[in-house]
Amino acid sequence: MEIQRQPLPANFEDIALRHQKNFHAVVPFKPKSEIIIALDLTGQNKTLEPNTFSDTELFSAYIYNILERNHAKFAIGGYGENRIVYSRSKLFDSNKPDEEPRTIHLGIDVWGVVGTPVLAFMGGMVHSTGFNNQFGDYGATLILLHQLDGLPFYTLYGHLSLQDIEKLVPGNYVSIGQTIGHFGNTNENGYWPPHLHFQIILDIGMYRGDYPGVCKISEKVKWLSNSPDPETILQLTKFAIKSL
Repeated sequence: MEIQRQPLPANFEDIALRHQKNFHAVVPFKPKSEIIIALDLTGQNKTLEPNTFSDTELFSAYIYNILERNHAKFAIGGYGENRIVYSRSKLFDSNKPDEEPRTIHLGIDVWGVVGTPVLAFMGGMVHSTGFNNQFGDYGATLILLHQLDGLPFYTLYGHLSLQDIEKLVPGNYVSIGQTIGHFGNTNENGYWPPHLHFQIILDIGMYRGDYPGVCKISEKVKWLSNSPDPETILQLTKFAIKSL
């Protein structure tokens, strides 16, 4: 999964921060009255056992229990996280037996209920859609193309509903605040508990309807530099609190 980066005209984070106040919420959240929980999917989380995350139904119950116990609307986390949950799928294993698996998460996940709307944080063009239906993959996927201060970049939305991507045509435009998707169910979202995988991509190369959301530890500098922290757009992690 080699990528070739072209020199960028400016630092993405700096540009995004300049425009941040104009971004629309990606998911509906009222920080003054609603709760969002910080979710740790690394080996440091001793409450998360392999028999839980390897079974989609048990994993979903684990997430819902966190939300209900904390009276929370969402749970959030994951950018640059070295996760143990990817052992649930061979999708993240190397083709060579002696090579390391992919475990570093390149986006941010927002966990919630099926049907939660996903909104365009700014205007953009539909780059591509895809249905990546392997166990542990994105399921229904949308990629949008945007431009800020002359810098083109992409945002990827994984684990949506099939009904959403069937309505989106590559080349068509979306408006800021437009509903572009919803959290899909486990049969259409790659067999995960309902959530949104949100990722920024600076250089998408030849990918269409898909792009790696997880990388090897040994390659994390390269991949994270091409997928900078989505919090500059989401502006949700700053409200996250620890679970009870």
